[in-house]
Amino acid sequence: MKKALSILILIITLTSCNSEKKENPIKGTWRLISAETTEKDSTFSTFNPKTKMIKIINHTHFAFFNHDLNNGKDSTNAVFFGGGGKYTLKDSIYTENLEYFNNRQWENGKFEFVVKIKNDTLTQKGVEKVEKLGIDRIITEKYVREK
Repeated sequence: MKKALSILILIITLTSCNSEKKENPIKGTWRLISAETTEKDSTFSTFNPKTKMIKIINHTHFAFFNHDLNNGKDSTNAVFFGGGGKYTLKDSIYTENLEYFNNRQWENGKFEFVVKIKNDTLTQKGVEKVEKLGIDRIITEKYVREK
């Protein structure tokens, strides 16, 4: 009986020490499906259906890329930009530390968002503020998980 009790205590101890890491809900590849900006008292769509933007999030970093759907062939409408860096996620507060961006004046910016995930849709809302560019606005972006 003592041996069975010792084995049972050992099993309980080992299984309780097995600390599985909780899966990061925002990890993955996301495609932008809508975007809105609010400046002062005006809210307007900033989503461009002629471009495709994705955001890739792993355990420690994020990256985003946006390009036109015409493969850059129309020089008046050619678009490409990208950026990335480290991020933190605490509860629903997602904070991007933008380390790389093709518009270098945005680099080293810290942007805090509230994120929500419902089914395969990620919504992030927060303030974009870059004093040296005179930017101070609220953005809301919705992404769908890429399969």
